[in-house]
Formats: sequence, structure tokens, C-alpha cells
Amino acid sequence: MGATTSLASRQLSVTPGQAVEAEILVRNNGTLVDQFTLDIVGDSREWTEVEPRVINLMPAQDGRAVVRFTPPRNSSVPAGQVPFGVRVLSREDPQNSSVAEGVVDVEPFMDLQLELSPKTSKCRTKAVHEVVVDNAGNFPIPVEVITNDPEEQLKLSLDHSSLVVQPGTSAFLKLRAKPHDRFLRGQDRRLPFGVTATTPDQPPINAEGTVVQQQLLPKWLLPVAVAALAAAVVLTVLWFTLVKPTVQTSAREAAKEQAKVENAAMMAQVDQAQDKADKAEDKAAAAEKKVDDMAAGNGGAGTGTGGGRATEGPNGVDISSGQAVDFRITTDPDAQPDPEEFDKFKVPDGVVPADKTLVITDIILQNPRGDAGLLQIKRGDDVLYETGLQNFRDLDYHFLEPLTFAPDKPLTIEVSCQLPGAPEPATGKCHPSVSFSGRLSGPAAG
Repeated sequence: MGATTSLASRQLSVTPGQAVEAEILVRNNGTLVDQFTLDIVGDSREWTEVEPRVINLMPAQDGRAVVRFTPPRNSSVPAGQVPFGVRVLSREDPQNSSVAEGVVDVEPFMDLQLELSPKTSKCRTKAVHEVVVDNAGNFPIPVEVITNDPEEQLKLSLDHSSLVVQPGTSAFLKLRAKPHDRFLRGQDRRLPFGVTATTPDQPPINAEGTVVQQQLLPKWLLPVAVAALAAAVVLTVLWFTLVKPTVQTSAREAAKEQAKVENAAMMAQVDQAQDKADKAEDKAAAAEKKVDDMAAGNGGAGTGTGGGRATEGPNGVDISSGQAVDFRITTDPDAQPDPEEFDKFKVPDGVVPADKTLVITDIILQNPRGDAGLLQIKRGDDVLYETGLQNFRDLDYHFLEPLTFAPDKPLTIEVSCQLPGAPEPATGKCHPSVSFSGRLSGPAAG
């Protein structure tokens, strides 16, 4: 009962963006007229179709169908062998389905793009560009990025030049361009440069850019200086011709009146001083008498207090002092298909005592193998920082306002590993790490 199936070719090869076909033979082994439904099982089912999908056969009759494979020309289908199966279901005998198996080899193709952002920059001493390498192909590509300065007027430097770009991802490199010469005044200078991405057995890819070097002195400085000098000359002329004579005359009259007022005030102060002197003599005599009367008496004393507070940071922590500490959290999460699954990594034992608050001032992120996935820095259950692993190799931060981690909200690292970089296989592990520097502090003094 049921059907038997066979493929004309079990080993196929196809170029992404094109199609390849294979013929499948279906035979009705039953004693009744039967209807057979054909479908595809396996990873290729999204880009594979069968025509016709339904075949009606008499007993012992053969039928033919065509299986067509059309993988898209993008990074969604990786290069390599993809197993598939053509399943045949009988309407009269659904329990006895038949499957013909085969393998289609998806050939590799390269689609590498190089971009420079911005293409033109303006600076006086140093410019920064970003080099973006996009891999729209279907296999990992090792890339070597080099810079060139045809006029030898720039010092060009990349944060790193060798990398492996996974299919469907982009790599970002920071390019610093510093002119060799500087000038105080003059016309802008256009300094061209180029960036080249080279890959094995493929022509190089080029991107051109320009640094527009400007004069060190701002263009507005000279007009402002001339205007200020002209204003100073006008004010000087007005002072000597109009203001100064008037001011001198007014000053002489005011001085005479002021002298009269001051003389009268001085005489009054002399009289008041004489009265105060007389009263002071009387008080001195009375005080001397009182001292004699109290020679056997008691005196008092006063007390005073003072104090200060330490510099308090968040959560009442004294961040102005404490023991220096630096440590590194290394991770090795397994690759997994679910991007919502994270592996947690804690601070090494013995680094932070249970009664101390961790104060972080510097962080260095490292992803030397080019892993792909997501990394989170958390304080307790709160996410402080989140970034894609494919967006960096080395990245450092310095905080003017330190990050604090109280004993009840410890520092942890969580990583979701999607695609390990070279040389780990697709079923391996990711290896990002984070280095921290800071202090161990206690509560601020009350």
C-alpha cells in the first residue's frame, strides 16, 4: 500500500539567486485510485517548491513532479550543504508516507561593501572618520583594511586593521586623520586619502575621503579685533575732547563741596570721640573696682565643637576615599539560537568584601574574536549598559560621575552568544570580557 518515491538526482548544486531542478518519481503501490500530496521537509523548505503538489494515480501507475530550489542571494542562506526531503502523503493510506532524501549544495558568493563616514570632514588639528565593512554575502570573509595618503600630508591610523566579517553583519573601525603641517591663517586645504579593503582571491575595494584643514585662528577673530581697535580709537578721542574736560571741572567743584562736608564731619567726630573717651575712663574705673571686688570670685569657660563630613556619593557612599581595586570578568557562554537567553557572570570571589560598596570609574570592553551577540552590564536587576558584541573589539569608558554598586545590588555581566567569531565553530562559545577599575568604599561618616 502507499507509494514509493525516488529522486533522479540526490546531490544538487545551486548558486544563490538562481534555480536548480530535480525530478521525483512517485508510484502508486495500492489497489485503489489514490491521490498523493507532495511537500518539502528540512531547512530548504522556505526556498523550495514542488510542481505539481498533488498527483492522482491509478494502481501501479507512475507520476512525475519537479522539485525547484531557488535560494535567495543574501546572507540568510549560508553557504554549504543543506539536506532536504520530499515527502509523499497518500490520501487512502495516510499512515504510510514516503520520503525521498537528498542534499543541495549552496555555493558561496561574496558581496562585500566598504563605506567611509563622513566622506569629507573639517578640522584644524585632527579629524575622525568611521570605516564600515558590510558583508552581504553568505560566508565569513577575512578582511585586511589599509589606508593610503597619495599626497603624504596626513597621519592616518586605524584602531585595528585585520578582522573577520560574518555574513549579514557589519564591522566598524575608527579612523583618525591628523595633518602633518598646521597654519595660522590662509585658505582651507583639501587633503585627500583612501581606504582599501582586501580579501583573499578577490579584487580590492576602495573608498575615498577628504580632510578639509582649516586655519588655526578662527575666521571671525580678525574682523572682531579690527572693530575693537576702531572702537578704542573713537573712545579715546571722545575722552580727550569731550568727556575729560567736563569731568575735570565737575571733579573740582565736587572736591570743594566734599572738603566742606568732611571738615564739618571731622569736627563732629572729634566732639564724639572726646565724649567717648570720658565715658571710657569712667567705665575703666568701674571695671577696676569690680575686679578688686571679685578677686576671690569664680570665672566661666566656654566650649566649642566642630566637625566635618566626608564627600557623599549615591547611596550615601564616601567616594572620596577607599582602597583601589581593578579586576576582569571573563565570559564563555555557549552559542544558542534564542537571543533572549543570557548567561550570567559575577565578580570573581574575594574581590569585593560583603561590607564594601564598589565604586567604578573605568570600564574596558574587549571582544578580540569578533563574536556576535549581546552584552549587558547590570546593577542588581537594572541594566546600566547594553551593546552588541559585533560593534566593538576594544572599547573603553571613563566616568566623571562614578558608578556605585552596593552590597545588595552587585555588579554582574550577562551575555547572549549568537555567533562565535574565528576560530570557534558555529557550535562553540563566545569569549568577550570586561575590565573594571575603581575603589572599595564604606558608608560616609555621619
